[in-house]
Amino acid sequence: MYEITYQDIKENQEYEETIKKVIEKCYKEENLLESKLIITITLTNNENIKIINKEYRDIDRATDVLSFPMFEKEELDKKIRNKDFLHEDILGDIIISVEKVREQAEEYGHSFERELSYMVVHGFYHLMGYDHMEEEEKVEMRKKEDKILNELKITRE
Repeated sequence: MYEITYQDIKENQEYEETIKKVIEKCYKEENLLESKLIITITLTNNENIKIINKEYRDIDRATDVLSFPMFEKEELDKKIRNKDFLHEDILGDIIISVEKVREQAEEYGHSFERELSYMVVHGFYHLMGYDHMEEEEKVEMRKKEDKILNELKITRE
């Protein structure tokens, strides 16, 4: 279902428990529990995510989360619809700056758990082919993200 790696930060059981809870809920919500789709999640710092952001997006600054999907939305939708899960496939990679998560949690006045959870669910839906460039897409993606977080009782407070 997922694997977590750490890049230049200490391993942390609380991070892993939060990620597990969110990913399992996402898989259940999107009917992927029987799939063999795997997500790799890398937890890192601002310095490393800045390098990746520059290399892949030509943006020379640290960001909170980067997602690298392996499927186009239509291709993934067909795979899910046909239950085409005979072998393991990589759904995609999510890279999260724990440093940026901590900064944003403080800035927005909510818990670290809430901010990390949001980064995970946000990254997941990018892997599922959702985006937020157009207002209509943004509304659809936010609705899905909010549903997951609300059902897990991970709120902004």
